[in-house]
Amino acid sequence: MGDVTFRTMTKEEVGTAVEWAAREGWNPGLHDAECFWPVDPDGFFCAETDGKIVGTVSVLNYDDRFSFAGLFIVDPAWRAHGIGMQLYRHAMRHAGSRVVGGDGVVAMVDKYQKDGGLFLHYNNARYEGIGGGSMPPGLVPVRDVDFPELAEYDAAHFPARRERFLEHWISQPGHSGLARLNGDGEVIGYGVRRPCQTGYKIGPLFARDRATAEMILDGLRAGIPDEPFFLDIPVPNEAAVGLVKDRGMNAVFFTARLYSTKDSVPLPLNEIFGVTTFELG
Repeated sequence: MGDVTFRTMTKEEVGTAVEWAAREGWNPGLHDAECFWPVDPDGFFCAETDGKIVGTVSVLNYDDRFSFAGLFIVDPAWRAHGIGMQLYRHAMRHAGSRVVGGDGVVAMVDKYQKDGGLFLHYNNARYEGIGGGSMPPGLVPVRDVDFPELAEYDAAHFPARRERFLEHWISQPGHSGLARLNGDGEVIGYGVRRPCQTGYKIGPLFARDRATAEMILDGLRAGIPDEPFFLDIPVPNEAAVGLVKDRGMNAVFFTARLYSTKDSVPLPLNEIFGVTTFELG
């Protein structure tokens, strides 16, 4: 093994990380790189040897308090050489004193806790279903919702404000979002569907209650008849677990939500029916 160096990736190279995620079976969205990059262009890192990228990871700073790590992949031919942990530690310096979150492979939790300074908080589960059905009444496209109000609602369900990400997430080709408003015109739930390597993913899916979550889910499903879709739910949300099980959806993948603090990260998990993305939280 030659000398390994660690550096920041270019915008074009982020596409390589997303391609590797597809190779790992993580089924990324077709426009994920375009959405991820604006969050923190200085937060993508790679391990390189002899001019070849052999590992990737992102540690994206949303604000001065919170960061999220993802796209942590080492080329299979270069595993078991300690490159991954060196790259991880190099990238984590970018977060500084921020709390860092991440969704890790369940089998690696012990290593993340022992060597990575992370703490397990709860598990997520990916469920697969089939699209179809009809559009429920009472929903509006997210692009028609006043953006500051949508961003405010989103911020109540995520550890940081993320307007820059959200602007790109709801406007990419093929991305479709729906929201439910109450009688005063306030957002009480919204969800986004995006095309992926296989089928579609729905995320986020935030809602004040299961009935609202089901309405939005039905609306997003209606636009993809007979296509597979995937919904990543936080397992502690019993209403979300009930929703997917009552619909006969099948669990196909699990992750562990970890943070760099033992302290609770305040989130209304009972209103999170779908994680936005395992790569960015």
